[in-house]
Amino acid sequence: MSQEEVVEFEDQHHHPRVIIRNFLSLHECKELEFIHKSSSTVGYRPNVFSTTLSHLIATNSSHFIIPFIPIRDRLKDKVEEFFKCEFELFIEFTGLISWSRGASIGWHSDDNRPYLKQRHFAAVCYLNSYGKDFDGGLFHFQDGEPASIMPQAGDVVTYTSDHRNIHSVDEITDGERLTLALWFSRDGSHDEDAKLVSLLSQSLLHKNVADSYLPLPASSNMYWFSQDQASKNQFGFNICWARLHVLGYDIYISQDSSCESDVSELLLKPVCLVRGNDLLDQEFVNILHALQVVHFYCWKGSALQTNVSDANTKVVKLSVVQREKINGLKSVLLNDDDLASRVFNSKPSEENKCICFDWTGIVAAVAAWEDYVWKLTRQIHLQLPYWRMHESIYNVQLGE
Repeated sequence: MSQEEVVEFEDQHHHPRVIIRNFLSLHECKELEFIHKSSSTVGYRPNVFSTTLSHLIATNSSHFIIPFIPIRDRLKDKVEEFFKCEFELFIEFTGLISWSRGASIGWHSDDNRPYLKQRHFAAVCYLNSYGKDFDGGLFHFQDGEPASIMPQAGDVVTYTSDHRNIHSVDEITDGERLTLALWFSRDGSHDEDAKLVSLLSQSLLHKNVADSYLPLPASSNMYWFSQDQASKNQFGFNICWARLHVLGYDIYISQDSSCESDVSELLLKPVCLVRGNDLLDQEFVNILHALQVVHFYCWKGSALQTNVSDANTKVVKLSVVQREKINGLKSVLLNDDDLASRVFNSKPSEENKCICFDWTGIVAAVAAWEDYVWKLTRQIHLQLPYWRMHESIYNVQLGE
């Protein structure tokens, strides 16, 4: 890992801001990318997608909070140090945000609405890189230095959220720009930890570890993307299906699943993965489970210990009836696949190609994903009593 480097600028009084190079490791960036691409919902602006910690809890994926914790702790310490407010700040919001083709935002400060006045400091952590992973998306400050920032994976820009740091983001023209965003407040009533601990308590206290790691999709409207979200245009796509589609997969639902079925019900049904005319005869509990395994394969594929033989990988050819059923489902969940390809396209490069596909790798990823989430789930169950005691989410040092 490259050495962390802090870049400060001269006019800190008028434009308080700092850049931290190499704050996040490549592993941290890739892990958060995996979480976002397998968990996100339609975001707060056109062509923007978000993954909040409360959403992870609501979709039975609270274990994914664990990788955020050391990053939040380190970043809060840095912000308090740079802006000379040690032990004064509370984390007001933590979320993964991606900007796809067409997304942009004009000049604004981060406290520019009455309901945002509690935001005193911001930190944007870049999880991928300009020019390699996406085009466009440069960050600009209206005044002071630096005038522009070229996002690079691992770097962080932190600044005050007020009028001294009015900024904008250029339109994304290719790829998907990934960030981890945090806002900090001096007002303890806006501490997100107390709310998150309450949600975690409600979600986990009456579940054992074995019941709390399989994902559960949210309402279907949270995953529905159309070009004009405000018009509730029916032409668009379900982003879970679309993210699988752009990687070359389709979904087959063996249970009764006519095109007239409620979309929220379809998202909850067991599914099988399809690629071309091949169907993997292994059932996932729902589309979100399949999506998480596929993106885990993209993240970890080359490092997986593939001890799965071809004999243990049952792949069958699709029948005509099965293909018709898939096409019927696509007419409901992916009725604008050209739009899906434009929104979720990856900027072409060797680094951005998902690893060479093979079904044995997917089967290996199923087991490896389960090991990964099982470990995180055990950690969150062990740490939750401490978080409840202090109404704070932090990295608890547990004995072996």
